[in-house]
Amino acid sequence: MGRHALPGTPPVPLTLRKSARARRISLRISQLDGRVTLTYPTGVAETEALDFAHQKEDWIRGHLQDRPDAETVGFGQSISIEGKSRRIVAAQGRRVLLHRDEIGVPSGAEARRLARFLKELARDRLTGACDDYAAMLGRPYSSITLRDTRSRWGSCSSAGALMFSWRLILAPPEVLHYVAAHEVAHLAEMNHSPAFWTQVERIFGPYKEPRRWLRDNGAALHRYRFDPVA
Repeated sequence: MGRHALPGTPPVPLTLRKSARARRISLRISQLDGRVTLTYPTGVAETEALDFAHQKEDWIRGHLQDRPDAETVGFGQSISIEGKSRRIVAAQGRRVLLHRDEIGVPSGAEARRLARFLKELARDRLTGACDDYAAMLGRPYSSITLRDTRSRWGSCSSAGALMFSWRLILAPPEVLHYVAAHEVAHLAEMNHSPAFWTQVERIFGPYKEPRRWLRDNGAALHRYRFDPVA
């Protein structure tokens, strides 16, 4: 992959990807992190692909402007935790404390401390949900891993290993539980067939509303910026 940028204010980084499978030049803007990827066939010159991106500059900038602005977390700001906005305040002790309308974080590397707390909370909530749904399904899972993924909210391997984005802890609880049930259901059906969705509904219940919420609001969960280790 090559790195380029559309000039202007601000410049727009471009990721160029040459593909033997591509039949034409195409642009893709990630709904999660705003990354702009320019894909072009092997028989097309890089300069031609870049010319295509320049022609689509207005379209690219228009879509980027529609994305939620990034927010670097810090004292005095608010962050969504389990679907509820909480103001970040300085804690008096050494522990992160979650309150109804606030979250207290010790001073000093507060973004990293907050990210660590959110990951631990996400693991607790997801483990509990997966344990319940796996018991209802009658299929055990082998492990749970948390990552800060950009392309998916969860996955299930053929070996029963579950993976989730820890940012699900920022969403309403029913959304986190839906994703947990979705991935656990793959322990029985490794596909998205009608049989799979029947399993999701059996262990979770009606799922269309949380699924729609994630589709419509999921990108906003990635607007919060912590430090590089978050």
